[in-house]
Amino acid sequence: MSTSFGAQPSGSISKSEFLSSLPRWRRWLSRFNWHPVVEYEIREIEFERRKIGFENRKIEHEKRMQQLASEIEQIEKETEQLQKENARLAQINSMLERFEREHLSGSIPPPSTGGSCS
Repeated sequence: MSTSFGAQPSGSISKSEFLSSLPRWRRWLSRFNWHPVVEYEIREIEFERRKIGFENRKIEHEKRMQQLASEIEQIEKETEQLQKENARLAQINSMLERFEREHLSGSIPPPSTGGSCS
């Protein structure tokens, strides 16, 4: 028997004809309206969503790490500046102490700041 393209069966067949053409196990699954392709696609979609969520969390983590690195850099700059200022203040303090020892050592009375005029 040869197959000719001219004599094709009609495109629509009944549900019972379709089910009878399926293997027994597939007919049994069709009772539950189970479609392995749809289930596979749903799993694929869920996997892609999880993958996208993971990528989003990864990007957020990288942004946060960059932000923290920037904050650490800023704190280090401020610490360095404060150390310079502390060194400068210590130098000024030592100069002031030396000045007080040399000029205010009690041999010279402090100037009076007012009081009685005679």
